[in-house]
Amino acid sequence: MYRNIMFDLDGTVTDSGRAIISSVEYALSHFGYENQPKEKLQSFIGPSLFDSFTREYAMNEEDCKKAVALYREVYEKKGLMFDVDIYEGIPELLKDLKNRGFRVFLVTSKPLHFTGQIMDHIGLSEYFDALIGPELTDPDSDKKRLIERAVLENGLLKEECLMIGDTKFDILGACGAGVDSVGVLYGYGREEELKACGATYLADSAARIPAVAGLY
Repeated sequence: MYRNIMFDLDGTVTDSGRAIISSVEYALSHFGYENQPKEKLQSFIGPSLFDSFTREYAMNEEDCKKAVALYREVYEKKGLMFDVDIYEGIPELLKDLKNRGFRVFLVTSKPLHFTGQIMDHIGLSEYFDALIGPELTDPDSDKKRLIERAVLENGLLKEECLMIGDTKFDILGACGAGVDSVGVLYGYGREEELKACGATYLADSAARIPAVAGLY
Protein backbone atom coordinates (compact mmCIF):
# COMPACT_ATOMS: atom_id res chain seq x y z
CA MET A 1 0.00 0.00 0.00
CA TYR A 2 1.37 3.39 -0.97
CA ARG A 3 1.50 6.00 1.77
CA ASN A 4 4.11 8.41 0.43
CA ILE A 5 3.62 10.13 -2.93
CA MET A 6 6.55 11.85 -4.64
CA PHE A 7 6.01 14.32 -7.46
CA ASP A 8 8.44 15.64 -10.03
CA LEU A 9 7.98 19.38 -10.67
CA ASP A 10 8.67 20.44 -14.28
CA GLY A 11 6.36 18.60 -16.67
CA THR A 12 4.42 16.91 -13.86
CA VAL A 13 3.10 19.55 -11.47
CA THR A 14 3.80 22.58 -13.65
CA ASP A 15 4.21 23.20 -17.36
CA SER A 16 7.37 25.29 -17.21
CA GLY A 17 8.38 24.84 -20.84
CA ARG A 18 8.15 28.51 -21.82
CA ALA A 19 10.32 29.68 -18.94
CA ILE A 20 13.00 27.03 -19.31
CA ILE A 21 13.23 27.14 -23.10
CA SER A 22 13.37 30.95 -23.22
CA SER A 23 16.15 30.98 -20.64
CA VAL A 24 18.09 28.26 -22.45
CA GLU A 25 17.79 30.13 -25.75
CA TYR A 26 19.14 33.28 -24.09
CA ALA A 27 22.15 31.39 -22.74
CA LEU A 28 22.84 29.58 -26.01
CA SER A 29 22.71 32.82 -28.02
CA HIS A 30 25.90 33.95 -26.24
CA PHE A 31 27.64 30.89 -27.69
CA GLY A 32 26.38 31.52 -31.22
CA TYR A 33 23.57 28.95 -31.15
CA GLU A 34 20.37 30.30 -32.70
CA ASN A 35 17.09 28.70 -33.79
CA GLN A 36 17.80 25.38 -32.12
CA PRO A 37 15.52 22.35 -32.73
CA LYS A 38 12.47 22.17 -30.47
CA GLU A 39 13.32 18.63 -29.35
CA LYS A 40 16.79 19.69 -28.27
CA LEU A 41 15.48 22.62 -26.25
CA GLN A 42 12.78 20.52 -24.60
CA SER A 43 15.43 18.06 -23.43
CA PHE A 44 16.43 20.69 -20.86
CA ILE A 45 13.11 20.20 -19.07
CA GLY A 46 13.88 17.63 -16.38
CA PRO A 47 17.61 17.11 -15.75
CA SER A 48 20.02 19.70 -14.37
CA LEU A 49 21.29 22.48 -16.61
CA PHE A 50 24.85 21.27 -16.14
CA ASP A 51 23.92 17.84 -17.47
CA SER A 52 21.92 19.26 -20.37
CA PHE A 53 24.48 21.78 -21.62
CA THR A 54 27.15 19.08 -21.42
CA ARG A 55 25.03 16.41 -23.11
CA GLU A 56 23.46 18.50 -25.87
CA TYR A 57 26.27 20.93 -26.67
CA ALA A 58 29.40 19.15 -25.43
CA MET A 59 30.35 22.14 -23.29
CA ASN A 60 33.40 21.95 -21.08
CA GLU A 61 33.13 22.81 -17.40
CA GLU A 62 34.01 26.49 -17.84
CA ASP A 63 31.51 27.06 -20.64
CA CYS A 64 28.87 25.07 -18.80
CA LYS A 65 29.19 27.29 -15.74
CA LYS A 66 28.96 30.37 -17.95
CA ALA A 67 25.86 29.02 -19.70
CA VAL A 68 24.15 28.26 -16.38
CA ALA A 69 24.96 31.76 -15.10
CA LEU A 70 23.50 33.31 -18.27
CA TYR A 71 20.39 31.14 -17.96
CA ARG A 72 19.85 32.31 -14.40
CA GLU A 73 20.22 35.96 -15.43
CA VAL A 74 16.81 35.85 -17.07
CA TYR A 75 15.26 32.88 -15.29
CA GLU A 76 15.56 34.41 -11.83
CA LYS A 77 16.47 38.08 -12.18
CA LYS A 78 13.85 38.78 -14.85
CA GLY A 79 11.27 36.55 -13.20
CA LEU A 80 10.83 34.00 -15.99
CA MET A 81 10.76 31.22 -13.39
CA PHE A 82 7.21 32.29 -12.49
CA ASP A 83 5.99 31.92 -16.08
CA VAL A 84 4.45 28.49 -15.49
CA ASP A 85 1.05 26.86 -15.72
CA ILE A 86 -0.27 24.32 -13.24
CA TYR A 87 -1.43 21.17 -15.02
CA GLU A 88 -5.16 20.52 -14.96
CA GLY A 89 -6.25 18.49 -11.95
CA ILE A 90 -3.02 18.87 -9.96
CA PRO A 91 -4.36 21.16 -7.18
CA GLU A 92 -7.38 18.92 -6.69
CA LEU A 93 -5.20 15.80 -6.61
CA LEU A 94 -2.78 17.27 -4.07
CA LYS A 95 -5.61 18.44 -1.83
CA ASP A 96 -7.31 15.05 -2.01
CA LEU A 97 -4.11 13.17 -1.20
CA LYS A 98 -3.49 15.33 1.87
CA ASN A 99 -7.09 14.99 3.04
CA ARG A 100 -6.80 11.20 2.76
CA GLY A 101 -3.69 11.12 4.93
CA PHE A 102 -0.96 10.55 2.35
CA ARG A 103 2.43 12.17 2.84
CA VAL A 104 3.31 14.17 -0.25
CA PHE A 105 6.81 15.18 -1.39
CA LEU A 106 8.24 17.20 -4.24
CA VAL A 107 11.38 15.55 -5.64
CA THR A 108 12.90 17.75 -8.31
CA SER A 109 16.19 18.34 -10.09
CA LYS A 110 15.49 22.07 -9.99
CA PRO A 111 17.57 23.84 -7.31
CA LEU A 112 15.64 24.37 -4.09
CA HIS A 113 16.49 28.09 -4.27
CA PHE A 114 14.04 28.35 -7.17
CA THR A 115 11.66 25.56 -6.25
CA GLY A 116 10.52 27.08 -2.95
CA GLN A 117 9.85 30.45 -4.55
CA ILE A 118 7.88 28.91 -7.41
CA MET A 119 5.76 26.73 -5.15
CA ASP A 120 4.91 29.69 -2.92
CA HIS A 121 4.09 31.82 -5.97
CA ILE A 122 1.65 29.28 -7.44
CA GLY A 123 0.11 28.50 -4.06
CA LEU A 124 0.90 24.78 -3.78
CA SER A 125 3.48 24.73 -0.97
CA GLU A 126 0.90 23.87 1.66
CA TYR A 127 0.26 20.45 0.14
CA PHE A 128 3.83 19.17 0.41
CA ASP A 129 5.45 17.67 3.49
CA ALA A 130 8.91 18.45 2.12
CA LEU A 131 10.70 19.73 -0.98
CA ILE A 132 13.74 17.70 -2.03
CA GLY A 133 16.18 19.05 -4.60
CA PRO A 134 19.81 20.06 -5.14
CA GLU A 135 21.54 23.23 -4.02
CA LEU A 136 22.43 25.90 -6.57
CA THR A 137 26.06 24.76 -6.71
CA ASP A 138 25.22 21.06 -7.05
CA PRO A 139 25.40 19.92 -10.70
CA ASP A 140 24.18 16.39 -9.95
CA SER A 141 20.51 15.99 -10.91
CA ASP A 142 20.38 12.20 -10.54
CA LYS A 143 16.79 11.35 -9.58
CA LYS A 144 17.83 8.10 -7.94
CA ARG A 145 19.97 10.04 -5.48
CA LEU A 146 17.19 12.55 -4.80
CA ILE A 147 14.55 9.86 -4.25
CA GLU A 148 16.85 7.97 -1.91
CA ARG A 149 17.48 11.21 -0.04
CA ALA A 150 13.75 11.76 0.35
CA VAL A 151 13.36 8.25 1.72
CA LEU A 152 16.25 8.56 4.15
CA GLU A 153 15.58 12.08 5.42
CA ASN A 154 11.89 11.42 6.04
CA GLY A 155 12.11 7.88 7.44
CA LEU A 156 10.06 6.32 4.65
CA LEU A 157 9.69 2.71 3.54
CA LYS A 158 10.45 2.27 -0.15
CA GLU A 159 7.61 -0.18 -0.66
CA GLU A 160 5.20 2.52 0.53
CA CYS A 161 6.54 5.15 -1.90
CA LEU A 162 5.32 6.09 -5.37
CA MET A 163 7.21 8.44 -7.69
CA ILE A 164 5.21 10.42 -10.26
CA GLY A 165 7.04 11.99 -13.19
CA ASP A 166 6.91 12.72 -16.90
CA THR A 167 10.39 11.79 -18.19
CA LYS A 168 12.76 8.86 -18.31
CA PHE A 169 14.88 10.52 -15.63
CA ASP A 170 12.02 10.19 -13.12
CA ILE A 171 11.24 6.59 -14.04
CA LEU A 172 14.85 5.41 -14.17
CA GLY A 173 15.50 7.17 -10.86
CA ALA A 174 12.55 5.42 -9.24
CA CYS A 175 13.60 2.04 -10.61
CA GLY A 176 17.15 2.56 -9.41
CA ALA A 177 15.95 3.54 -5.95
CA GLY A 178 13.60 0.56 -5.71
CA VAL A 179 10.41 2.64 -5.80
CA ASP A 180 7.29 2.16 -7.94
CA SER A 181 6.44 4.90 -10.42
CA VAL A 182 3.71 6.53 -12.49
CA GLY A 183 4.74 7.91 -15.87
CA VAL A 184 2.41 10.77 -16.77
CA LEU A 185 1.68 11.26 -20.46
CA TYR A 186 0.71 14.94 -20.38
CA GLY A 187 4.24 16.26 -19.80
CA TYR A 188 7.42 16.16 -21.88
CA GLY A 189 8.20 12.45 -21.96
CA ARG A 190 7.07 9.91 -24.55
CA GLU A 191 4.89 6.90 -23.76
CA GLU A 192 7.24 4.44 -25.48
CA GLU A 193 10.19 5.79 -23.54
CA LEU A 194 8.39 5.68 -20.19
CA LYS A 195 7.34 2.09 -20.82
CA ALA A 196 10.84 1.09 -21.88
CA CYS A 197 12.32 2.63 -18.72
CA GLY A 198 10.06 0.48 -16.53
CA ALA A 199 7.22 2.73 -15.38
CA THR A 200 4.97 0.72 -13.05
CA TYR A 201 1.89 2.61 -14.23
CA LEU A 202 0.97 5.17 -16.90
CA ALA A 203 -1.59 7.96 -16.54
CA ASP A 204 -2.81 10.36 -19.21
CA SER A 205 -4.04 12.96 -16.71
CA ALA A 206 -3.55 13.98 -13.10
CA ALA A 207 -7.10 12.88 -12.32
CA ARG A 208 -6.32 9.33 -13.48
CA ILE A 209 -3.30 8.82 -11.21
CA PRO A 210 -5.20 7.52 -8.13
CA ALA A 211 -7.12 4.97 -10.19
CA VAL A 212 -4.23 3.59 -12.25
CA ALA A 213 -2.00 3.29 -9.15
CA GLY A 214 -4.75 1.95 -6.89
CA LEU A 215 -4.35 4.73 -4.34
CA TYR A 216 -8.07 4.85 -3.55
